[in-house]
Amino acid sequence: MERGEDPKKIRVLDIRPPTRSDLRTGAAQQVAFLQVDMSDATAVSEAFKAPWPDAEGELEVTVFHTAANIRFYERHIGLLPRSNKVNYNGTINLINASKEIGANTLIYTSSASVSVRRSRFWLWPWENRPAFFIQLFKDDDTHLPKQHDHFFSNYAVSKISAEKAVRAADRCPTSKSQTLRTGCIRPGNAIFGPGGDMVCGAYLVRKHNPTWIPNILQSFIYVENCALAHLCYEQRLIELERGSPNPDIGGQAFTVTDAELPLTYGDVYTALNTLDKETTFPILSPTFMLGLSQVIEVFHVTKSLLSTSNSLIGRAIAKVIPTISGDLINLQPPIFALMSIHLIFDDSRARLPPAKGGLGYYGPYTTLQGICQTAEEYFKSDRRGEERSMSGGVGFGFGMKKSKVTSQVGDGVGERLDINAVTALN
Repeated sequence: MERGEDPKKIRVLDIRPPTRSDLRTGAAQQVAFLQVDMSDATAVSEAFKAPWPDAEGELEVTVFHTAANIRFYERHIGLLPRSNKVNYNGTINLINASKEIGANTLIYTSSASVSVRRSRFWLWPWENRPAFFIQLFKDDDTHLPKQHDHFFSNYAVSKISAEKAVRAADRCPTSKSQTLRTGCIRPGNAIFGPGGDMVCGAYLVRKHNPTWIPNILQSFIYVENCALAHLCYEQRLIELERGSPNPDIGGQAFTVTDAELPLTYGDVYTALNTLDKETTFPILSPTFMLGLSQVIEVFHVTKSLLSTSNSLIGRAIAKVIPTISGDLINLQPPIFALMSIHLIFDDSRARLPPAKGGLGYYGPYTTLQGICQTAEEYFKSDRRGEERSMSGGVGFGFGMKKSKVTSQVGDGVGERLDINAVTALN
């Protein structure tokens, strides 16, 4: 809407209505919301076919597919259907629905974590660090993991499957004798920002954040940079269909990150603690936490598999096994495979000008600026966290309480940044 789109020509499909105040007030109230389970092919098709108000002639339709079930904590192949239900099957439903209505463009939010190679953290006495402890990625699909146990979790397996389906759908004919153009954005690595995230926003909401990774260096991407990358890809594909002489980049995947150099998690902790003194990060033993994570995984996997067993005895045993609930379920070995290694993503290909086969992307926010903006919006919301932030990270049940203390450091942070992603796109 900020770039001039008519809110009546935007609609949101999701499993639950939006809760963010900026999506429920002002012009955003004119954006139609359709409650849809992405895994239900019929429901998706009907939602896509819903008539547009005051539509005149043929509309050009762009679909931004950002829906996902982020079960990053599971790696057992027997639990893969839980991730595939929305992430892969839902994507197939969306591709089919896009073709049914004659959509022009489909941009899919993949994940840079599809490239991450699983590491082994229990070391022999003669080993001084895990294999794949440092991973540097460019947009080179030849280095993608090749088998299930090489991916860091089922989430990555389901996302790469969906990504392949979206890329394969590029140039597919649609019901209106048109061509569907597709592309994928791989945000690298953790997406954070206002509106609910599982990293910085979750840290602010939880307050007490046990950690064991302050020295880990990783790339991040602020949500407005991520949104900008999607809009850049859409713009490039539309230009191609209108006769642009630029290289055809349809059906590809582009990694995108924040501007400038990546930070360590310790840098993130220092920034958040400076902005909000109540947000703390006590350091725990990584060895102890790794052992605990494997105990939790045994309980979770055993209960999950037995609960769907054909055996009455198995289902009976599942009922007496304790349910791992709350954010404790996140503490399983995949969190180490993703967050206890140095991950650096190179998005230089996305930053190339369109004439050289790039997106022309340049995210205006650095990670530190994104953290400041996230904190500013959190303070403006009277320190209320979105549902997604409530479930991110590991807090052992501590925190998650509304604070009555006002941060003087955080006041006015956003005004001092003087950055706007829409302006950057224009």
